[in-house]
Amino acid sequence: MADGYMRTAKVVIFALCLAPLGLLLWRGTHNGLGANPIEFITHATGDWTLRFLVLTLAVTPVRKLLGRPQLVRFRRMLGLFAFFYGCLHLVTYVWLDKFFDVAAMLEDVAKRRFITVGFTAFVLLVPLALTSTAGWIRRLGGRRWQALHRLIYVSAVAAVVHYYWLVKSDVRLPVFYGAVVGMLLLWRAINRRQAPPVRTTQPAPAGSRG
Repeated sequence: MADGYMRTAKVVIFALCLAPLGLLLWRGTHNGLGANPIEFITHATGDWTLRFLVLTLAVTPVRKLLGRPQLVRFRRMLGLFAFFYGCLHLVTYVWLDKFFDVAAMLEDVAKRRFITVGFTAFVLLVPLALTSTAGWIRRLGGRRWQALHRLIYVSAVAAVVHYYWLVKSDVRLPVFYGAVVGMLLLWRAINRRQAPPVRTTQPAPAGSRG
């Protein structure tokens, strides 16, 4: 891709990544959040966190299968948006749902397993978002940076489990996401020996290792 085309593509993808937040804000100002707005926002931000985790994990297989190495340039953006929507998901719970009641939140984390595993998924993304720049790749060194960013695999699995335990009855969507994440991780396992060394000059997404 030419540099001009790539810049345009990045702008378009950035706008598309913000679209779910824009739609959520629009619904909020037009009484479109249903009977339980807090629940609606919680589910919407959680869904998009998981979707962006899946998209981030999908970049490497897609670019290799299609022979489009330039797609790696979008991986960091997608990973950081996964973290961004994860932050919104957490803020909704901490602020709108619990009103900063630390005791109630700690009780939830201890007693409600879907919250425990969901919080774990978010915490794993924090160091990945913080070290997603080229500067951190240089500081940590390629091998250590890659090892750290493999935590996105654990975070994605934990996010699926969080979703599965949350819904309780209709598990079709979490099972679907689980199958997609499973296939992406299986692809990595099968291709690990054959894949060329991962280039570490390009900043990767929050928690997205190739």
